[in-house]
Order: sequence, then structure tokens, then C-alpha cells
Amino acid sequence: MSTSPTHDPRHASTWPGIATTALRVAFGIIWMVGAALTWLPDFASHYVGYLHNAAQGQPGWNSWWFSMWIALVTPHAALFTWLTRLAVSCIAICLVIGFGGRTLYALGALFSLLVWSTAEGFGGPYSVGVSNIGTAIIYVLLFAALIGLHYRAGLVPYSLDYLIERHWPRWQRIAEWSSATTPPPEPERLPAGVQIISVLGIVVVLALLIAGLPSTLNVKSASPTTAAAAVSPLMLASKEPIAKARDARLPPVAGDGKTATIEVIAEDKKVTIANGVEYQAWTFGGEVPAPVIHLRQGQVVTVKFTNRGTMHHALDFHSAITPPDMNYIDINPGETLEYTFTADTVGAFVYHCGTPPVLLHMANGMFGAIIVDPATPLPEASESYVIVQSEWYTQQMAGNLMGPSFEKMLAMRPDEIVFNGIANQYHDQPLPITAGKRARIYFVNAGPSLWSAFHVIGGMFDKVYPDADASHALTGVSTFSVGPGEGAVFDLIVPKAGKYPFVDHSMAHMSIGAVGVFEAKGDTPATTPAKPTLTKAAGAATTAAPAHAAAPAPAGPYQFDAARGDALYAQHCAACHQATGMGLPGAFPPLKGDPAVLDANPAKHIKTILHGMQGEAINGTAYPSPMPPFAAQLSDSEVADIVNHERTSWGNQAKKVTADEVKAAR
Repeated sequence: MSTSPTHDPRHASTWPGIATTALRVAFGIIWMVGAALTWLPDFASHYVGYLHNAAQGQPGWNSWWFSMWIALVTPHAALFTWLTRLAVSCIAICLVIGFGGRTLYALGALFSLLVWSTAEGFGGPYSVGVSNIGTAIIYVLLFAALIGLHYRAGLVPYSLDYLIERHWPRWQRIAEWSSATTPPPEPERLPAGVQIISVLGIVVVLALLIAGLPSTLNVKSASPTTAAAAVSPLMLASKEPIAKARDARLPPVAGDGKTATIEVIAEDKKVTIANGVEYQAWTFGGEVPAPVIHLRQGQVVTVKFTNRGTMHHALDFHSAITPPDMNYIDINPGETLEYTFTADTVGAFVYHCGTPPVLLHMANGMFGAIIVDPATPLPEASESYVIVQSEWYTQQMAGNLMGPSFEKMLAMRPDEIVFNGIANQYHDQPLPITAGKRARIYFVNAGPSLWSAFHVIGGMFDKVYPDADASHALTGVSTFSVGPGEGAVFDLIVPKAGKYPFVDHSMAHMSIGAVGVFEAKGDTPATTPAKPTLTKAAGAATTAAPAHAAAPAPAGPYQFDAARGDALYAQHCAACHQATGMGLPGAFPPLKGDPAVLDANPAKHIKTILHGMQGEAINGTAYPSPMPPFAAQLSDSEVADIVNHERTSWGNQAKKVTADEVKAAR
């Protein structure tokens, strides 16, 4: 008597087999992408790192699983790397061609548990989603679903297994977990239209997976933590100028000249770090930077340090020579520490919290400047300012409230570098100085990690006092480097009235907030600058065109020439807006998807190219670099070609313009 099962109509139905095949092939394509990535050098280099990354933060009940794999793999990393590559590649190929059936699905589910032990290290790019379930559990569930669908379908003709079973029926024991000894029946024939739609569906899945690969490789998982870290305070800041800047003037000397009592209070406060953006900080005196302490050489200083915060803190004065194990100790909330030191050393110094990790306490706002004047005064200054440079490392807490990102602190990847706590405040509200007279800047770099190259654009430091000895003063200094935790005193004399920006000349630092302006005022003939003259450079019209210059426009009515438009864009626009049309973030706006470029009314688009633009926010972002006018350089047809190139490139689809429309807009 035959023991083979009867193939009932349910098993002969084609549609369950089609559904199983579609899921299997799509899943196989995902595994093929992951398999390709395992053959990259980076995978082998970081193989053991995947294991250690996975072991972090695991609960005690399953930590043994991760520890076991770390112990097993670490001494034999090269072997396991190759085994992983071969296993992932074999599973991927078998899924796509349909080889192994239910046995493959069971083995795939077991292997996916190894994926779990490496925090998605074997899982390719499609590893973590909004749910944060992770690759391993999702893969196990999909393999289980394939086993169930395969059982429901009974017959899956669109597979290598089916072809083998037709010639060797006993293969069904492996692929189908069946004891059948007869070949499977012929499947129902599908119309050509259905087959074409099925193939197109697989092509669409493949296209979506390939198109999504760059983002899945570079975009972090969609968790609240990564979302918060992706928002910077400058993204949230108001585009309007800040209404009031922090008072940077040097305060009077504390005490009576011989003694001074300094009260420093540690407390948690929200502080402004950009216009309209706050930060939940740890502070001294409720400010970041802390209130300036101004002393005179030789004063005996009594320090009263009170902790009103929510954790222990310490206080470290760079200006003091005192036993740190006695006076710079941690104190708990509600305690007050009192001690004395003598202000013997002259200069501009930082004071800060010294509680470990000091990086976190300083980067969270616990620092300030302490100024010690020499007993023999420096030359008199018309204005004296204290400027403290520091860094903010943030993540979004809620709305426009930011908090600390220790990961960014360790990576030295600040969101802002600022003068006196707030990005760009002295750019919006310049510090006044007097033309022809001495202005003194007590500059402190609180860091906590990055150097500063202090520079005044258009000025020259008359004196730089790098230490306590005035005879060591440097003269005629353009830019002076101040390390984290250092300070220096700068004397600036600008003979003419005008606006003189002061910056950290590390340009990346300047672009994220380390910029201000000294506004020199003076109305005498000696301080009034002569107006420059601006003329057309001789020979400008005959300057040789670059190699990629566009061909001349043909005679006759205007017709858009795509090749000519591309060349004109490359010649005049690509340096700023890039060949991809994506611009440079923070410097030049993208043209891909720009509202003016896509507008059916091209008037603004044409006007911007002809007459330029400056100061206008684009999609909510104000760009510092002006758009120059091209009306004098380009003909009507050339402007039209550039406009049409921008309106038809990078996925833009907008109405083309004519040379007559450009002529009317001049």
C-alpha cells in the first residue's frame, strides 16, 4: 500500500504557492544585500566588535548567551568571519532560487539567533526599525511564516525544489518534510498577464531595497535617543537677531583691595544657548559661563562654595595655588565648603567643576572666568571685556529644550562653539569700542576640549599677554592660539571706525557660533575711514573661458539646449550649489526641491539669478553667503538655459522659461 499523501485540490492550488514564492524571493533579496556586506573589509575588521556591542546593556537572564559567543569567537575571529560569510551567502542564494524548502527555513531561523548575539552584525543594513525589534527576531518570525505558508501551499512550483522533486521525489523528505514517493502534480497554469505582474512586483521590491540601501547604511535607528541627537540647537534657533546679549564688560574688582569674599553657588538652571533655544544646565550662579570674578594681585580670597544642585560638585580655580585634595573636593547637595587662597598669579583664568567626569560637568555649563590684575596696572584701556569660549554638546529633550550628549562630548563633536554661552550673540549685538583707543579683551577658553585661534578680522593685537609677566607681552599679533583651560589678555587698537568681527579662526568653529563683532566708533577725521573705490577690472570681458564653458547660443528663436544648460550651470553655479543640486548645508541652499525653482511662476527664480539675493530665509534657513547677480555676465538665453537646467534636473519638474521672459525681468 502506498504511503504517499493524496494531493487534494488545496495542495494543487497555485495562489498559496505564489504568495510563498513572493515572500521567499523578497526575503532572499534582503539576505543577498546582507551577504554582500559581509564580504566587505569592514565586516571582518569589526566582527568581534559586533559581539561586544551586543553584550552591552543585556539583562542578566540572557547575558550568558552573549558572553558565550564572545569567548568562543574572539580567539577564532577569522574562522567565524568566513563561516558567517558562507552561511549568509548560502541562505541568500537558496532563498532566491527556492532550494531547501522547510529545512532551509528552520536552519535560517536558528542562524538568525546568532544574528541576535551580534546586535544585527550579520543582518545586513535592514537591521533596526521604528519598533527596535531588531533583525534577529524579525528574521525568525519571517522564517516561521515561510514554514506556515509552505505547509498551507503544499506545492510551491516556482522553486528549484519543485524541479528536483519532479525528477527525484524523495527530495520532498528534505524540502517538504513529506514521505511522498511520487512526483508532485503539475501546477495550475497562470495567464501571461498575471505572471508579468508577479515579475514586475519582484522587480519593484528589488528596486526599493537597492534604492533604500544608502539610507539604511547611514541612517541610525529610529529611536528617541537617535532622533534627539540628530537635532542641533542651531536648527531650532530663531532666525531673528537676538534681542539682548550677555553683558561682557569686566566687572569691578571684588572686595576692598586687600581681601575679597567670593560666594559660588552650584545650581541646576535652564540657560539660553541660541536665540529661542534653552539648555538644562548645571551652573555656577545660574549662568553659563558663571559670573566673572575680578581680583587684584595679592588679595586674600575667601571662597564660600555652596552646592544647591541635585548631585555632588567641586570647584577648581586655575588662578589659585592650593592643595586640591583639601579645597577642590566634592561636596554634596546642601553642603558649603569654605577656604582661602591668595591671588598671587596675574592673568585670565578659568574656574570650573572638578567632579569626575570633569568633561561632563564642564560641558554641562560649570565654568567661568577669574581675572587677576597685576599690582602694577597695565596701560589704561577705554573698554575692557571678558570673553569665554566654550562648546555645547547637545541632544533634544523636548521642543526647544536641549540636554547633554556625552557621546558627542567624547567624540569632540560640538553642536555649538560660542562666546559667553550663546551662539552668535555678539554678531547680532556688537560690542562697542572706541576707534583709536585701547580695548582690552580678557579671553578664556573653557573648552572643555577644543583649541581656539582668536582673531579680529581687520585688526591687529597691539599686545598679547600670555602669562603673568607683562614683559613677556607679544606685539603685532594677528591670531593667537588658546588651548582648553587657558587664558590670555589681548589689547586691541583699531585706528578707524567700523565693524571688526572677532572669531575663532578655526572656520568650522566660527560657522557654529564662535563669531562676534567689535563696533569701533569715532567721528573725528582721524578715525573716519576713507571710502574705497570699486571699478571694473581691466580685461575682464576678454578673460579666457574655462574648459567646460558652454557653446554659444544658436541663432534664431530661443530653444532650450540641455547640454548647454548643463555646461552653463557647471561654469557659474555648481561650485556653490554642487553638481547634485544639493548645495552645501549651512552655506548654500539646495536647488533640488526648492520652492522657487518648482514654482509655476518663474519670476522669483529668474530675478534671483539676474539680481542676486542676500539675507532672505530659504525653507526656514538663513544662509550667510550672498547669491551674486549675473545680469551683467549672462545673456537672456544663457540665464534661460540655467533656469531650465535647474527646473528639469535632480528630479525637479517645473515649467520651462523663454529668453523673452528673462529679458522682461531685467
